[in-house]
Amino acid sequence: MRKERERQWKARVIAEVVEASPREYEEGMRACYDAAKTWMAIPAPKRGEIVRQIGDALRAKLHHLGRLVSLEMGKILPEGIGEVQEIIDMCDYAVGLSRQLNGSIIPSERPNHMMMEVWNPLGVVGVITAFNFPCAVLGWNACIALVCGNCVVWKGAPTTPLITIAMTKIVASVLERNNLPGSIFTAFCGGAEIGQAISLDTRIPLVSFTGSTKVGLMVQQQVNARFGKCLLELSGNNAIIVMDDADIQLAVRSVLFAAVGTAGQRCTTCRRLLLHESIYQTFLDQLVEVYKQVRIGDPLENGTLLGPLHTPASREAFLKGIQTIRSQGGKILYGGSAIESEGNFVQPTIVEISSSAPVVREELFGPVLYVMKVQNLKEAVEINNSVPQGLSSSIFTRRPDIIFKWIGPHGSDCGIVNVNIPTNGAEIGGAFGGEKATGGGREAGSDSWKQYMRRATCTINYGSELPLAQGINFG
Repeated sequence: MRKERERQWKARVIAEVVEASPREYEEGMRACYDAAKTWMAIPAPKRGEIVRQIGDALRAKLHHLGRLVSLEMGKILPEGIGEVQEIIDMCDYAVGLSRQLNGSIIPSERPNHMMMEVWNPLGVVGVITAFNFPCAVLGWNACIALVCGNCVVWKGAPTTPLITIAMTKIVASVLERNNLPGSIFTAFCGGAEIGQAISLDTRIPLVSFTGSTKVGLMVQQQVNARFGKCLLELSGNNAIIVMDDADIQLAVRSVLFAAVGTAGQRCTTCRRLLLHESIYQTFLDQLVEVYKQVRIGDPLENGTLLGPLHTPASREAFLKGIQTIRSQGGKILYGGSAIESEGNFVQPTIVEISSSAPVVREELFGPVLYVMKVQNLKEAVEINNSVPQGLSSSIFTRRPDIIFKWIGPHGSDCGIVNVNIPTNGAEIGGAFGGEKATGGGREAGSDSWKQYMRRATCTINYGSELPLAQGINFG
């Protein structure tokens, strides 16, 4: 199927892309599956060397790829370049990891026996990514999956096929330059049909999916039905809490980036702002002033802070969301309208609303910030934890007792729990992911690599007797 791609902020056709058919999916998947036999036999440090070369190839085209991300997705150029840099950083991280895929030696209770853990590749890892980060999330998964010995089959978002094609060409060229099958990294342009094929394919033991909670639940059910494994990175409904002792200027700058960055289209975007009652009005006044200074326009131009929403449908969802907010008692403090111009531009919006309003429990994927007043930490934590999602959260305070309550068992229930920084802009060294309706997946750093490998517990008898565990005497 042929599909036109549009320049997001001027709605002009810039390319035509042919989407994969079911027959082409099968051909590509078969080649990827066959290549797995070759790739998993290569020592992990040698696989790391290939990933290092991929990182260098991306580094050589950093600014070109960053511009393509901005052109096709609509995020501002510094964010587009930063997204590609994130994959490069993941390549560097994975190179080191390739020499540290360590198992454990476990003491055996039986004489002349040894127990150990051995980690082996899964085979093929499926990666389904979303439009808002058309290549960075691929990097979280693919870089780790490759050094762990897996081939990768990738379906990028149907609205960002150009970056899918560009990334695939770069990776394939590195593989082929090393006399390896390009099908070790296989990509498809397509929509739900290709995504469903990946979810149902028994040749893919692990599927990483990034997208909405609704679709993620469907993917999980399909993969689980065949006893596959899922990594889910789904919706967020992230809160920033500002306590009465906070550094107000630091918090205002952080909220601006967290709520307005990427036009509010990050899963880690700040959607709820909980302000201590004693600093409520002071903080709001300062926040509205910085919102007034946000430059909206061409994301490729220097100085632009807010580009367009990704599609006309995103713009319509924003307008529908504003109607719902008004109907549920929300008061628009700033913004609240689409901008009448060529492109999918909307105003960054601040809304004063009750935490009990049903709309606050939902993820409106745009630059809309709900503001609420709290009396103390206990109330703030309760509101933070009251929504179905559990991705990211942050608190601004100078008090150690509040900090340690916040990150402890009675604090935030999110997978990312920050202090004095925004909810977004995570580093790759930590595991990325969330709880509850965010899906529970963990990608990128820490020990996330273990999800991309198969663990075997091995017991070796190097003696001539057969002592049994637990002291059992069997004849």
